Amino acid sequence: MIGLRPFTPEDLDEVYDIELGSFSVPWTKQDLYRDACMNEMAIYLVATHGDKIIGYAGMWHVVNEGHITNIAVSLEYRKMGAGQMLVEGLEQIARIREMIGITLEVRMNNAQAQRLYIRNGYKVEGIRKNYYADTKEDALIMWKHL
Repeated sequence: MIGLRPFTPEDLDEVYDIELGSFSVPWTKQDLYRDACMNEMAIYLVATHGDKIIGYAGMWHVVNEGHITNIAVSLEYRKMGAGQMLVEGLEQIARIREMIGITLEVRMNNAQAQRLYIRNGYKVEGIRKNYYADTKEDALIMWKHL
């Protein structure tokens, strides 16, 4: 069974392994620690299967909006509902904190992530040209108004 809980500093190594396996330009371990543990605007959740961390999500609470920074699930646990649970968990926190909406950027070619967000009511509201430094790929700007 998949569970959801707040990130703790002890989760860093497992979360970093997921980061490395999920992104072409992963955050450094130090940046991930700084954001998850020291950034007062940051909210991080982990998805678990038993004692194993199988995914994580981060969001910044900026004024009255949420900005999803990362959502990632270990390859072997994808398509099992962990991503859905992470999105729902962030949205629940956003509602409790009375945010008016949540935004994110997603690669133009990341159809799997786009489907997850669309299924959860996010809509494309813009494009950031050449957003990703590694490929100069554009990013879709997606929003969900709460």
